[in-house]
Amino acid sequence: MYYVYILKSLIKNRHYIGYSADLKRRLIEHNSGKVKSTKAMKPWELIYYEAHQKECLARKTEIFYKTGQGRRQLKKKLEIK
Repeated sequence: MYYVYILKSLIKNRHYIGYSADLKRRLIEHNSGKVKSTKAMKPWELIYYEAHQKECLARKTEIFYKTGQGRRQLKKKLEIK
């Protein structure tokens, strides 16, 4: 399985969208500072994820959620301000 996930920074009002085959490991990497793009805003909490059987579908979903239309859809789904 491949997971598209959304993290929320506990110190700043920021979100991060990504995908991974190992969600638990990836969250640990984000919170331990091993991910350059997220280490300045740690700690992170997982607020949403969805599973896909194929990596290509997870990647396409991640890319969509990073678009304006995708972010609007997520805001409605998750009630993010």
